[in-house]
Amino acid sequence: MTKVYPTAAAALDGLLRDNLMIAAGGFGLCGIPELLIAAIRDSGVKGLTVASNNAGVDGFGLGQLLETRQVKKMISSYVGENAEFMRQYLSGELELEFNPQGTLAERMRAGGAGIPGFYTKTGVGTVIAEGKEHHDFDGQTYILERGIVADLAIVKAWKADPSGNLVFRKTARNFNVPAATCGKICVAEVEEIVPLGSLDPDTIHLPGIYVHRLVQGPHEKRIEQRTVRKRESV
Repeated sequence: MTKVYPTAAAALDGLLRDNLMIAAGGFGLCGIPELLIAAIRDSGVKGLTVASNNAGVDGFGLGQLLETRQVKKMISSYVGENAEFMRQYLSGELELEFNPQGTLAERMRAGGAGIPGFYTKTGVGTVIAEGKEHHDFDGQTYILERGIVADLAIVKAWKADPSGNLVFRKTARNFNVPAATCGKICVAEVEEIVPLGSLDPDTIHLPGIYVHRLVQGPHEKRIEQRTVRKRESV
């Protein structure tokens, strides 16, 4: 049975429902599954919990799902680029579970590895630790963090073969690998699908066993923060 679908909407067909928990890859606007996010927006599902490093920007990426009020809770590390996120959170319209960035990545990785929880020193003595189990190891205090297992993972890759083996490009790998592994179902959008056997096994970043569906399509690749320096005179 093929894993390749003609559109993002087709790749998500039968997978979406209200109150879904979604793990989304990407960091800022780098490596985000923008086609799948747009398809989720168009589907109209609501009450979503989304685990992602951040929530995109206003009007793009996961920011689109905030504008349409489809997200009830974000599990995130950084939310500073999205004014609508801030407005909804401060007004009590959006639940937010802050995670240190490394903790969030490890929660996804642990969930994908079948590890229900792990202890970390990160966050001890801060609001992050409130309500969490504490335990001392070798004279140091740690807090228990739960692994994340999502109903659906959506990720963005550079190349794939028809079996779903994925190759990510440079920093676009970011959260995509742990997000993909922690989803009960993983849908990947890719820039290019290459013939089976053409990928060097040593270059594959995520084995196809984790990927259930694929869609190929064009990507806008916006720049989140454009910074330039003045040209030096010669």
